[in-house]
Amino acid sequence: VQLQASGGGLVQAGGSLRLSCAASRSVGVIEQMGWYRQAPGKQRELVATINSGSGTNYADSVKGRFTISRDNAKDTVYLQMISLKPEDTAVYYCNVQLWVGVSRAYWGQGTKVTVSS
Repeated sequence: VQLQASGGGLVQAGGSLRLSCAASRSVGVIEQMGWYRQAPGKQRELVATINSGSGTNYADSVKGRFTISRDNAKDTVYLQMISLKPEDTAVYYCNVQLWVGVSRAYWGQGTKVTVSS
């Protein structure tokens, strides 16, 4: 599985961005898809996940501002981010859980989001 993330960039506080991550696969079933982020000097943390039934889970820090969605026909996960804050600055990584008899996790290359104050 290869994951291609896009949509990061520089935005002012209060602005919006939409991240996309497309998965290319030849076998398996995609279960959960999600976004994580890692700020400089900090550990990677969960931002949001969405399962195969479209159930979602969000970090408290982004609830009400970020929306995760997926297009199963395109094997793509999105993260719509509004009301961005400087503390949202990080490299955002997409994650896919693929079922191939066992569940395996795959990571995208990361896309940088910078929010200026």
